[in-house]
Amino acid sequence: MSDLSQLQDLLRSLHLSETSHRVSELLREAEKQQHSYLAFLRNVLEYEQTRRELKLTERRLKWAAFPYQKTLDEFNLAEQQSLSRKQVNQLKDLTWLDQLFNLIILGPPGVGKTHLATGLGIEAIHRGYKVMFISMGELIHTLKTEEFTRKSQAKMKRIREANLVIIDDLMFMAMDQREANLFFHLINDLYNHSSIILTSNKGPSEWGELLGYPGITTAILDRIVHRAEVIHLNGDSYRMKHRSSIFEHESVQN
Repeated sequence: MSDLSQLQDLLRSLHLSETSHRVSELLREAEKQQHSYLAFLRNVLEYEQTRRELKLTERRLKWAAFPYQKTLDEFNLAEQQSLSRKQVNQLKDLTWLDQLFNLIILGPPGVGKTHLATGLGIEAIHRGYKVMFISMGELIHTLKTEEFTRKSQAKMKRIREANLVIIDDLMFMAMDQREANLFFHLINDLYNHSSIILTSNKGPSEWGELLGYPGITTAILDRIVHRAEVIHLNGDSYRMKHRSSIFEHESVQN
């Protein structure tokens, strides 16, 4: 076995697997640049750290289960004038996340609520936070099946351990009492532990229609709104304005 192979095996045994794949290139670069032993060692450790952070980010992006990978830079402010560039930059700073603030993003369908929430989630992952995205319908199903299936148990474990939980389309469906209770207990688990982003086409004053039980509604609102910023998005649906048509230069309304 060559010296290089022995070195690669040693690196792998020390769990420096990323460096083991590139150690020969790092050695050649060190010889070419005539690096000192200290500089070479620093380069090796920095490479390992960078690769580990990149792979961790990739895993967290996969676990987050975003519906699509759209960043904040792709959010078209020209189409959504109820939100300023300054406000987007303030949200992008993620100070609110460190302060355990919640965001409630309201607006009609198609104005960019999910895109804004997803963009903030992606930004948070790149800053080292753990994020989970889930639609309201899927969340209720997962809560109801948690005690029966390992898949639901694993998903709920990630949700409860996340720094940021994004719950999309809150008014998707009405809940029965058991579902409302399960939702309350989740919100209670996340309270003072994680930030929550909720998207909805109806404001908190109308959430009682979804939950159906005044006591549970009050308890959930108390925990969500205690530290929350409400963002109103308005305007026409972006999807409708930019939809594709099978007719050239014609609208289905004509």
